[in-house]
Amino acid sequence: MEFPKFLLGDNTDYSDAIFVIHTEYPRFIINLQNDEVEWLEDFEANDEKDLAEEVESLIKAATDFYDREVARYDHE
Repeated sequence: MEFPKFLLGDNTDYSDAIFVIHTEYPRFIINLQNDEVEWLEDFEANDEKDLAEEVESLIKAATDFYDREVARYDHE
């Protein structure tokens, strides 16, 4: 089974949080409420430099995914 690239996450302990989970490398969870990112990968120092541009793009994609999902809920 293939998972979607992004998933929405919810947790009642964090009622104000808006979690988006990125399921492909580099895997992460972002809280769009405060832009806090939790990485699910271990990186070497040189990896971090190489991923800098990709990370910016992925965070924008996570935000776009959330906006698209909310718009779909609003239309239903």
